[in-house]
Amino acid sequence: MKKQIVGYTAGVFDLFHIGHVNLLRNAKNMCDYLIVGVSTDELVSYKHKKAVIPYDQRVEVVKSCKYVDVVIAQEDMDKFKMWQKLKFDVVFVGDDWFGTEKWKKIERRFNKVGVKIIYFPYTNNISSTLINEILEDRRASIKKNRKNKILVENKKDIFNLEYKEFY
Repeated sequence: MKKQIVGYTAGVFDLFHIGHVNLLRNAKNMCDYLIVGVSTDELVSYKHKKAVIPYDQRVEVVKSCKYVDVVIAQEDMDKFKMWQKLKFDVVFVGDDWFGTEKWKKIERRFNKVGVKIIYFPYTNNISSTLINEILEDRRASIKKNRKNKILVENKKDIFNLEYKEFY
């Protein structure tokens, strides 16, 4: 009987988008059983960031994806520590990490225990950070437009009063 290949990937998975789907679909296509670590809110905050969607909701979103077999909490950035716990055969990450000092070090450790690292192409033009920036720009624009509209409405009211008083 063929050994089941267990895969692992992790992320924040905030504002779930097509890049997340691509990662999970590609990962599942290369393993029999896919474990996904979702970063806890505490872990996200160490980068001085905050997820828009709370942890428990992000877990439910990822769980609902048909490519995912199980979701666990990612409470630590140490992938090797996670391997010691789960004993996965392959880890999947975005190619934006390829060649970085951090991942070269991780590669050396995983090579010693026979874990493969597969880097998937990063989905262009989409990320939770980009979505957040677009939303912030739109919020600012709406706020500005509302403020300008109020000023214009006030000017109309003033004009109408002046006009009525003039005649």
